[in-house]
Amino acid sequence: MLHLLDLRKRYADLVALDGVTLRLEPGEILGLLGPNGAGKSTLVSLAVGLLEPDGGSVILVGPGSGSPRDPAVRRRLGLAPQALAIYAELTGAENLAFFATLQGCAPSERAARVAWALDFVGLSERQHDRAKTYSGGMARRLNLAAAIVHDPELLLLDEPTVGVDPQSRNRLLANVEALRAEGKTVLYTTHYMEEAQRICDRVAIIDHGRLLALDRTEALLARHAGKPRLIVEFDEQLETIETDDPLASLNALTASRGRAPRSFRVDQPTLEQVFLELTGRGLRD
Repeated sequence: MLHLLDLRKRYADLVALDGVTLRLEPGEILGLLGPNGAGKSTLVSLAVGLLEPDGGSVILVGPGSGSPRDPAVRRRLGLAPQALAIYAELTGAENLAFFATLQGCAPSERAARVAWALDFVGLSERQHDRAKTYSGGMARRLNLAAAIVHDPELLLLDEPTVGVDPQSRNRLLANVEALRAEGKTVLYTTHYMEEAQRICDRVAIIDHGRLLALDRTEALLARHAGKPRLIVEFDEQLETIETDDPLASLNALTASRGRAPRSFRVDQPTLEQVFLELTGRGLRD
């Protein structure tokens, strides 16, 4: 669906992207993870044609294939940027009608597309209220609606749940999963590892403008996060075992001690462990 080939971008002495190659497959959610300043937002800007690469190419494949710098090709994309791209003085419906017009929706289709997008993100009842009266979660949902109102094939969502309450986050994640079920392709950037682990088919981790890892989540966990950890308590003493078979290890430990433990738990590997293993634990400002 989207091919990013050997992308390079520099701002003066800062190398933002240093030869990144990614291919998004149709119908998948590809998570893009990285610390602050890793190059994620630059990559998204290049992917939608807002920036021109210093080297490499961005190609949207399929009917009408080409560079997103071409406005006709760009209409196949939907972007929900991290900075809200909505107009505070317009109502929710007016915002979406404006963006649908920009994306070339026919007048005969515009009202239906706006109504569908509002319903999809749960804002139909507030569609006639100005966006400045919306809560943070509502504004984020309207931001997503603006990205999908023209029914694009490919969505680029740049931290779409930042700063929202748990209910709005859950709704937004369910929205993204529903879009995948409809056959949409999604590039999803986030700092929330649990989101990526929940919804992404594959995950790409970048840092200092370089691609460090790209694979299915379970493969990354197996390669970089280690085995599940069995933590067992006997008489207020904890024993930790890394094991591929926690139940067998628990039974063996119980047999060797000759008594049942007071408590036990299994900590499964997480994407956060993978992320820290690859990018380090130093603070990024």
